[in-house]
Parts: sequence; C-alpha cells; structure tokens
Amino acid sequence: MGVTEDLADALARDVLAAQDEMDQERFYLDVAKMLATVSPSMEEAFMTAMRVRLAERRAREYLNRRIGAFRKGPAE
Repeated sequence: MGVTEDLADALARDVLAAQDEMDQERFYLDVAKMLATVSPSMEEAFMTAMRVRLAERRAREYLNRRIGAFRKGPAE
C-alpha cells in the first residue's frame, strides 16, 4: 500500500476502537467529514478502509453465529 492507504487504514483501526469505546457506531462519518475538508484523497482512502473493516466485522459476527449454532447441534 501507499502512504495514504497505510495512514488511512491505521486511522480506520483507531476510529473503530474509539467508536466502540464511545458506543457511537457512526462516529467514522464525523471523521470522514472532517477529513474531506483537509484531504479528499485521505477521506476516500479512509472510507474504503472503514467499509472493508466494517464488512469484515459483520461477516465475522455472522460466521461466529452460524458456527456456534452448528456446534450446538439441531434444536430439539
């Protein structure tokens, strides 16, 4: 990755941790809005990193639910 993508991904990781801590699941949109005013390129890279990380998080939660249900066996 390039410098912009590396920095944007690091920021995305930090923002995800912060929004979890603050219990504000859309905090990243505030950060993106601020970034857009100073660097549209950084904002675009940040939003890409956020979308990928949020998608991975949701897919992992789905996987964990499904595998958990499978391991419990059929409901009786």
